[in-house]
Amino acid sequence: MAFREAVEQGADGVELDVRLNAAGELIVHHDAWYRDGRTLWDVPLSAAPFGTCDLTAALDACSGLLVNVEVKNSPGDLGGDHVRHSVDVADAVVDLLDAREWVDRVIVSSFDALTLERIVERSADLPTGFLIADLRSGESIIEEIADRGHQAVHPWDPCVDADLVGRCAAVGLSVNTWTVNDGARAVELASFGVDAVITDAPDRILAAVRPGRTGHRGGSRPA
Repeated sequence: MAFREAVEQGADGVELDVRLNAAGELIVHHDAWYRDGRTLWDVPLSAAPFGTCDLTAALDACSGLLVNVEVKNSPGDLGGDHVRHSVDVADAVVDLLDAREWVDRVIVSSFDALTLERIVERSADLPTGFLIADLRSGESIIEEIADRGHQAVHPWDPCVDADLVGRCAAVGLSVNTWTVNDGARAVELASFGVDAVITDAPDRILAAVRPGRTGHRGGSRPA
């Protein structure tokens, strides 16, 4: 399993994607459909392709690691009421993490503002990170993210420069960027003060960043 490989490569944490299906199960899967064409929403875990796991099993495999739980919930992924689904998936994630007492070992992230707002409403102690794929100079979204009660911003790597990191630090936001597979770029990001990078190659990134540096975290993105 990719989670165990991340441990072997020295990652401090992992990033995983989770979706809610119609059976109320939190399935760890990037896309809204399986390779055989069936939608994740319509397929219970018991009938899912071999190797599919739920969030409970994934957390079991990540014992001792920090876990970035990215909630996948975009309009158009599923039929029906997106607002209602945002509440349902957020509640399911919070309930599971609370029951397992994992609140201090995870950060929950999403591109979906409704989902994150519900998570903040349900659990003030659960750290949240707002995912950003595009960021233009002068936008006020960084300040808005802080005002909404989030603890981190998760920008796409090309969006990140020293100015962005400084703006985030000024309002108390951590910066965890994705996806960084180049060692030289990881070193540059560390010099900006980025708190963590998400990577497909934790061994390569750690080899570049760790010498002479402390406190910088690397997270693995499971395949």
